[in-house]
Amino acid sequence: MRTIDPAEHAKFVAGRDSASFLQTPGWGRVKSEWGRESIGWYDGRGELVGVGLVLYRQIPRVRRYLAYLPEGPVIDWASEDLAGWLTPMADHLAGRGAFGIRMGPPVVSRTWSAETLKKAIADGTRRRLDDVPPDHRHETGLRVQETLRHSGWRPQAPEEGFGLGQPQYVFQLPLANRSEDDLLKGMNQLWRRNIKKADKLGVEVHQGTAEDLPEFHRIYRETAERDGFRPRPLAYFQTMFDALLAEDSDRIRLYLAHHEGALVAATTWVRVGTHAWYSYGASTTEKREVRGSNAVQWRMIRDARAAGAAVYDLRGITNTLDESDPHRGLLQFKVGTGGEAVEYFGEWDLPISRLLYSAFDLYMRRR
Repeated sequence: MRTIDPAEHAKFVAGRDSASFLQTPGWGRVKSEWGRESIGWYDGRGELVGVGLVLYRQIPRVRRYLAYLPEGPVIDWASEDLAGWLTPMADHLAGRGAFGIRMGPPVVSRTWSAETLKKAIADGTRRRLDDVPPDHRHETGLRVQETLRHSGWRPQAPEEGFGLGQPQYVFQLPLANRSEDDLLKGMNQLWRRNIKKADKLGVEVHQGTAEDLPEFHRIYRETAERDGFRPRPLAYFQTMFDALLAEDSDRIRLYLAHHEGALVAATTWVRVGTHAWYSYGASTTEKREVRGSNAVQWRMIRDARAAGAAVYDLRGITNTLDESDPHRGLLQFKVGTGGEAVEYFGEWDLPISRLLYSAFDLYMRRR
């Protein structure tokens, strides 16, 4: 394996059914505060068979780096010789000055259907998703886990480590071989009623452009203040659109929901192959009763299906089912779509210099 050109990296991703948008070279341009490198694996015939986007974060005052591959790399995770993929990667990154490596294998561990989750929430005795028997367990994850542990990799719990990881639990809506009518029938009564209400009240959803990002950002800041999180600056979203659209003219979209001329909700949508993601969302406190958020989600779901996506990904949820936890409301909102909760295999770290790895972990925890 070796460093590859970003254009070669992008071409490989474009030829696959699905890969995380966090593993595209364009995403490296979005994360401008990190160093970046495209890496590739070649088979015995010289054919490119795997790629990865590596983001480098420097340790303060030392020219050593954390090498991070979010939701990657894009390799054959079902391979019986997984170490044959990961060992040369670790050697390469160590040679580039990495004191540690973090990666997020895109390997599913367990899934729970909406019906299973509804019963667990109604039961009231389950406090965590882990307490609920899953509908499916995926064997690939067990083989990956055994290989990683044997090779010295350490699993990171979602709340542990450097505080820069991706969600381990997400909510996804399967789209393959389903009609719009079937998707609508799969939603709960509240979702169907809210979609119908938004339509009856005249909420209009249309696809915007990068020129509409300031309007999106205006209500995104309002959402951040209301929900208590730190908003990203407008420049971040402008860079995101520039970088991802330069790679693929339909990689990212902006959706805007208006009611009587007023913007009431806005979202960003990202697609790589057959996987589409709801990325960022915003809504106004005023006119929440017109259900703009439901209307814009329904439009993105239909557009994802029309674009050939097999999965519509509503991104992160937490492991909680506790009714006293405010995050449970987010889970209930997403469960209403009729999809499924998906647990990925989580993020794993490989310390190369244990001293620097520990020091950097402490630094990130104190930030």
